[in-house]
Amino acid sequence: MPRTVDHAERRAQLADALVRVAARDGLHAVTMRAVAEEAGVSLRLVQYYFDTKAQLMLGALRHLETRSRQRWADRLAELPDPVPPRAFLEAFLAEALPTDDQSRVFHLVGTSYAALAMTDPDLATEPFTLGIDDLDRQLADALKRAQADGKLAPGLDVTIEAARLISLSHGLGTSVLVGQRTVDAATEIVNYHLNQLFP
Repeated sequence: MPRTVDHAERRAQLADALVRVAARDGLHAVTMRAVAEEAGVSLRLVQYYFDTKAQLMLGALRHLETRSRQRWADRLAELPDPVPPRAFLEAFLAEALPTDDQSRVFHLVGTSYAALAMTDPDLATEPFTLGIDDLDRQLADALKRAQADGKLAPGLDVTIEAARLISLSHGLGTSVLVGQRTVDAATEIVNYHLNQLFP
């Protein structure tokens, strides 16, 4: 009896193949044929699931978003419940750094998509990583809890501080990706900033 095809699994297989091509050769090198070769399937099969390259690119971006949320959930699951605010911020900033091969690929391709979205209006409407609004809220909530417990430096605007943490994480992640800083140097900057927040 023939095996039933899991269409979601097949789309994920193709999205993972796109990610590998993009990580190795750059997002600009992605074609439907290159993805088919990387996945070990026919071009016709790729076209069955994605009518156009644009649909394939969007499908892979959404797949990355799903993986991003799962990575974040897995990292949070390792923390005590309830999660102390500083531990939450440390986890967020650690997740934002490309510290190993898997996270380097993840961040490299995600950053490539973000750069492409600057000139592609369809991509610009899509979420990147957890989505800025969601991240702002989660980080601001953690900072509010720390502020209520008297553990945060006085006088901070938690909304602005949440935005600053996101900007810091993006900048450090990119600087590690392009070789301007080592992971250790970026981690030192993260710890320095957190020590200013939690005196």
